[in-house]
Amino acid sequence: MSEGKNGYPGLPVRHGRAIQGVFAFACGAILLYRLTVLPPWEWFIVAMVAVFLICYALRAALPGCILVCILGLVLGVSWTAWHAGNRLSQQLPSSMEGERLTVSGYLCDIPSVGGFRSVRFSLCVTHWHTPSSGNKNAPNLPRRIRLSWYGTALTDLPGHRMTMEVVLKRPHGTLNGAGFRYEDWLFRQGYRATGTVKAASLNESVPCGIHCTYRKSHAELVLWVQRAFGEARQFPLISSLMVGYRGYLTDTHWDVLKATGTIHLVAISGLHLGLIALGAGFFCRRVLLLIPGRWVSEGRIRVLSFVLVVVSCLVYGLAAGFTVPTQRALVMVTVAGWSLLVAQEQTPWSAWVLALVSVLLLDPFAPLDQGFWLSFVAVSVLIWVFSGRFRQVSWIKGLLIAQLAIFAGLWPVLEGLGQGQPLAGAAANLLAIPWVSFVVMPVVILSGLLVAVFPAAMNVAIPLLDLVLGGLWDALVWVASWPVPEFRLPVPLLAASAVMVLLMVWVPWIRLQLACAGILGVTLVSMWDESGQVNPYVETPEVRIWDVGQGLSVLVRHQRDVLLYDTGPEVPGLFSSVESTVLPELRRLGVKRIDTLVISHGDNDHAGGMEMLVEGVEVGSIVSGEPGVVRERLGHAEAGVTLCKQGMSAKVGRLTTGYWRYKSGIEGNDASCVLSIRDHEFGHEWILPGDITVRSEQAYINDRRRYGDLAIPGKRLVVAPHHGSKTSSSQAWVEDLRPDYVVYSAGYRHRFGHPHKDVVARYREVGATPLNTACSGMITVSAGVNAMIIREIRDSAPFWIKAPGLARDQCKIP
Repeated sequence: MSEGKNGYPGLPVRHGRAIQGVFAFACGAILLYRLTVLPPWEWFIVAMVAVFLICYALRAALPGCILVCILGLVLGVSWTAWHAGNRLSQQLPSSMEGERLTVSGYLCDIPSVGGFRSVRFSLCVTHWHTPSSGNKNAPNLPRRIRLSWYGTALTDLPGHRMTMEVVLKRPHGTLNGAGFRYEDWLFRQGYRATGTVKAASLNESVPCGIHCTYRKSHAELVLWVQRAFGEARQFPLISSLMVGYRGYLTDTHWDVLKATGTIHLVAISGLHLGLIALGAGFFCRRVLLLIPGRWVSEGRIRVLSFVLVVVSCLVYGLAAGFTVPTQRALVMVTVAGWSLLVAQEQTPWSAWVLALVSVLLLDPFAPLDQGFWLSFVAVSVLIWVFSGRFRQVSWIKGLLIAQLAIFAGLWPVLEGLGQGQPLAGAAANLLAIPWVSFVVMPVVILSGLLVAVFPAAMNVAIPLLDLVLGGLWDALVWVASWPVPEFRLPVPLLAASAVMVLLMVWVPWIRLQLACAGILGVTLVSMWDESGQVNPYVETPEVRIWDVGQGLSVLVRHQRDVLLYDTGPEVPGLFSSVESTVLPELRRLGVKRIDTLVISHGDNDHAGGMEMLVEGVEVGSIVSGEPGVVRERLGHAEAGVTLCKQGMSAKVGRLTTGYWRYKSGIEGNDASCVLSIRDHEFGHEWILPGDITVRSEQAYINDRRRYGDLAIPGKRLVVAPHHGSKTSSSQAWVEDLRPDYVVYSAGYRHRFGHPHKDVVARYREVGATPLNTACSGMITVSAGVNAMIIREIRDSAPFWIKAPGLARDQCKIP
């Protein structure tokens, strides 16, 4: 095979430059999502024209590859920016938030059961029934919204096309350094408003085009699967694999899949479409070869096979809901098949690049999807491994090599995405992937086709499906029960380890393989021994007030000491701030031990998910204003929980923490443990009062006045009691403490309306700078000389969270 001057084996220079250009396009498309500000689209037009003119002027002075890469980079950024700008232009005006609106449209997805007896679904809006809807100057209202209908059931939906009365708000979610970001997910899915349904009626006059018809057909297909296979023990898995609907999976299913790293098995993606492509290709080619050669040439057989493979994958993808992972997998299969069809000697990296660019052209928002990164990294690892030494190996050896390489290659990616890689996943996937590939998927597909043609065949299909899926599920449950310790390492070390593993399976020199294995083993063992339960060293005292919505959770760190005050809210079975924010943040910061856990009181918005926290990270002492409630929540009466009371104190690095509890506060809000944190070197103070009310506030002020403890030399920050409720933050509390900063830990447009406007006015009168986690996101406060250094995470948030006209851009404290 010849090698062109561009370095690509077997490719001419022009083709090599084209590959370089399209790869630069992909890099530019991805790069846009690293920006915190989206420049106006006019800038990109000017930039493209300028780059083109510069490239034309310097075409003789600069190498062609550099000019092509620069042009591709600018085109990629411009392509993604144009689509992002169009999506951001769909905005719900602030004046329409909280108002009762009327919209018409059709279901964009299959409704699912939510919490509090609700139904959740997406609505593709075809018409807004507002006075200004016919005005040319009217705002570009959202065309896709996410809705919840409380107090109803799935059967109560009037139909596929409806007119609804809704109450909406702009996209908003908690904003922290790690953990799940609801706003990212909403932007990725195209939801430009969320809300609740007040009333709905059938409206057959809503126009129903191709997308509407497809969504209705897929919903009917899911209902058919439910009627045909609903009696199967493994029906949730059958539904996931046959038609891509995972709404029947329970929390137990998700826990096992997560613990074994096999969630990808129930998301119709590259593995499933790859199997369909192989099966369809094998079947089609065997059938076409039966045709006499004088009728159909070998070239036409290959073309027909390619067309039939793509059609088969498309049909299965449509039957599976045509989700984003399915679309991405279909593009990759199509590009790979086309590359094999028209360019037999092309390097596999060219096909990889073409698939990457094709996905970005068809879906410019793909880089916001974690599956995008996992898919292309996994494929690149396989190309690296099997285009090297192991071109031809036995299927058993190939499976072992592929599993080892993908496990090592994806680990740093998963860690960087905040997911982590369960060690049990290596064993689980080694068993599950071949079983799903060669047994489960053929049985699922053939059973679906057979029952569709012969309904009576379900009597045979259901026991067979339960047999093959039941065995798989029992094995996964068994692997999930293994007492495998969590093994988390820094991303750079994991990346270096992945490179070592890939070299070991690729380079044929046994000495180099042994050397890599030795270095890798020594490094991992040393890192494991050194990590222990030691927290990273923090030089400057730091207080992090996490954004947990309508709740509170505060992390205090200095040197290697860590204190956590409250764990935020939890809605059992639906949401936990510990799972979505606290634990991911602790992992991101490298915190392995919480020396002191303070649970102000037992309310669910302050003590939610503490059981999960205690299981997920080592906790030293526990202090609470309601120790009995904490012991009961933790499940054992002998749990060591200390009653918070006045006079208690401890150290967090150089910080001194003082505890106080209202003596008459037997239970509830007035039992809250009030924590004061002092930095005597700089004279600063932080006060965390829980949910105390006016009478507790007065007692606290009286006790501090008695000991002459109200005046401090530095700055003072107060977290507003009870999230800024009108039952707290009395005039005496505000005037005696006179904080320099006040933080409201409240939910965005929450039904309680915190903070109350009267409370906000009191703090403003004493000159306190207001901050609200609903606006700022996570707030980090560091101690400085004569000042507190305040950092709001929204300042570094991506453009789709803080762009002009969005909720955080216009978020104001009343």
